Amino acid sequence: QVQLVESGGGLVQPGGSLRLSCAASGSIFSIYTMGWYRQAPGKQRELVATITSGGITNYRDSVKGRFTISKDNAKNTVYLQMNSLKPDDTAVYYCNLKLFNRPGVDYWGQGTQVTVSS
Repeated sequence: QVQLVESGGGLVQPGGSLRLSCAASGSIFSIYTMGWYRQAPGKQRELVATITSGGITNYRDSVKGRFTISKDNAKNTVYLQMNSLKPDDTAVYYCNLKLFNRPGVDYWGQGTQVTVSS
């Protein structure tokens, strides 16, 4: 069993910053990727950023240059530093985990709300 616990969401003004954290625990033997997705009301869940076990990162175009994903392998934790936030970034952000030994299986956190508003 795998657990993902997120933290760091909240309300911030446009142009502000937030840092999300996601700690993975449980039956984790070999992490393939960890990442962040988001879902705004009435919209589909979309990829924000991912990072592989080797440190290769991938970002959606609209967050490039503003968001930075990083990880701490010793803690099985992934972070998302979000700068220059815009109202369009408002969504529930979900942590995602994929394991080498469980291909095709996605593990999700409970989600954390990020609201960008003046």
